Order: sequence, then C-alpha cells, then structure tokens
Amino acid sequence: MDAAQTEFENPFGMDADCQNCPALCAERSNVVHGYGDVGGEFLVVGEAPSAGADATGIPFGDDAGGRRIRSIFRELGFVRSSPETVAMDVQNVFFTSVTRCRHPDRPATDAEVANCEPYLDAEIRMINPQIIVPVGQRALEALAFEYTTRSSDSFDVAAEHATTIRGRGFELVPMRDPEAMSDAEERAFLEHVRENVLARDYRQTKGRRSR
Repeated sequence: MDAAQTEFENPFGMDADCQNCPALCAERSNVVHGYGDVGGEFLVVGEAPSAGADATGIPFGDDAGGRRIRSIFRELGFVRSSPETVAMDVQNVFFTSVTRCRHPDRPATDAEVANCEPYLDAEIRMINPQIIVPVGQRALEALAFEYTTRSSDSFDVAAEHATTIRGRGFELVPMRDPEAMSDAEERAFLEHVRENVLARDYRQTKGRRSR
C-alpha cells in the first residue's frame, strides 16, 4: 500500500454526491468510486456498479460477481482478506468501474459513460498502472478505444479473455464478466496471469509513464 495512503475507499476524494446524470441520481444508493492501493500496478475496471456495489459503495460489492472477483485476486495475492469481506484488505491492486452509478433496469447510456470518463481518466493518470484488467465487454471497449491502436468494435471479451493486449503505456488483460465466467475460464485467467504476467518482469516490457 502507498505509504501516504490512509483509506482504501475513494482514496482520491472524488465527488461522492455527483449530480452529472440526473436519471442515475434518482435510482442509485451510492456513487461508487474506486477502492484499493493508489500505488497499485494492477487496475481492475468493471463496466458499472453491481447491485452489491451500489448498496455498499465499494466496487464489486456484496454479490456473487464481487465475491468471485475478490476470490480470483486473493488467489493471485492481491486481496488479503476473505472473498466474503467487501471492504477488502488489498495490496498492489485498485478496483474501479467505467461508470459510477447504477440504474437497476438498464445499462448506462453513452452520455452517462461520457460523464464518468473524467473520473476513470483521473484514476488511471494518478495510479499509473502497469496492468489493466477490463472486466466485461463494455469496459474492454471503453479502454480499447482510449488506450490501444485497435478500434473498439474489433474486441470480443469472450475471445480476448485471459490474453494480454499491448496498450499505450500499459498492458490490458481482459476478463469476462464474473457472473458469466465458467470455472474453466476462471482457471485460464489465473494461469495466464501467473504464467504470462507475474512470472516475467512486466515492468520492463514497456515504457513506464511518469506520474
């Protein structure tokens, strides 16, 4: 954990009462900003807060998908607490999402995604990760459009799951939505990260951007 950091939840003090998207403000319980180690080399980006995240204010909150994410990153050594613990004890990883508020009946609109872009851009800039894990198709498309040379519609998260994609200043390691992921796909992701990311010095594969 970064020596200057005092809290994991919303450590950058982003607006916890954001009013940029009126239709979402009327439905949400919490604005869900990032959670984790601000000096982390791994950044995990979901599409939007789940019901559990909306209830707790913590990305990948108290639901089956969140527990699976916490279990995976516990297996990799980044989450030190039980997968059942929503307020995770983490090291070297930061969890966030493309959008910060949940509508219970629909995905975020393109305009709502655009309204949240400054939050994600700021987290990426301040954390300066080495590896970004986009979770789900929409997170992969959002990051691909901004940070790779490929067009966003050329990506299919099912095909790119558990692979490494070279980005501008870091690498992307896509993951399927945890609730759609099979046990075999979970094992494939764990094996890929262990054997193709952690087993090599990924810091030397590209230029480190200055903070």
